[in-house]
Amino acid sequence: MFEPITDPLFYLAAIPAVLIAGIGKGGFGGSIGMLATPLIALTTSPLQAAAIMLPILCAMDIMGLIAYRTKASWPNLLRMAPGAVAGIVIGTFTFDVMSEDFIRILIGGIAIAFTISNLIKRNRDKAPAGPSWVKGSVWSCVSGFTSFVAHAGGPPVQVYLLPQRIDKTLYVGTTVWFFFLVNYVKLIPYGFLGQFSTASLGTSLALAPLAPVGIWLGLKLHQRVNEALFYRIIYTFLILAGAKLLFDGFSGLLAG
Repeated sequence: MFEPITDPLFYLAAIPAVLIAGIGKGGFGGSIGMLATPLIALTTSPLQAAAIMLPILCAMDIMGLIAYRTKASWPNLLRMAPGAVAGIVIGTFTFDVMSEDFIRILIGGIAIAFTISNLIKRNRDKAPAGPSWVKGSVWSCVSGFTSFVAHAGGPPVQVYLLPQRIDKTLYVGTTVWFFFLVNYVKLIPYGFLGQFSTASLGTSLALAPLAPVGIWLGLKLHQRVNEALFYRIIYTFLILAGAKLLFDGFSGLLAG
């Protein structure tokens, strides 16, 4: 019998968190959605927040695939899929020894350094990068690992995809397909490690009706934003997510 969380304060954080995750998946491809788990963690433990969000993210992935089923950069996905699975495997076997705070600091630093580097270079006239087996494998492995540990797989994917400056719809579709793979593979080790409880699954079920609302909002916003503004928004979310990860990581280390 599923027993969802009943604390009203929890839902004050969880409802906007789920909507934010849906908007990110439906329209902006990643970083905004990674704010959802830390927001839920304001009222519960980080591990429980991650367990609650994973089934909801999986439901959103199905909806995202329906919307972007033919819209993705297949050459990039071919290069990214093996690394993503490898990263999840690494995360599974280091689950008991890896510090979540260290991972947050690492990925937050990467996100901010990448964004600042691109702002300084202002390399709009530089030819867009193309798909790369080396970069795709490395960054997708980092993404699979950080996604497993903290649902923070967005920034590494963006470090790889943003320099390619692909069409905004292909960009979002590529991230939808990528995180569909990542999240469904994560279900296996999450279950094996005992991350799911009747409370977390019941709460996921209670919040699930918000998933299509968030995806719909993301799709509508995606249609209304032009390409130049889209990429400015993505870089803004990336640096905000990086700052949030750094703050959470250092706060955790200091508290410990």
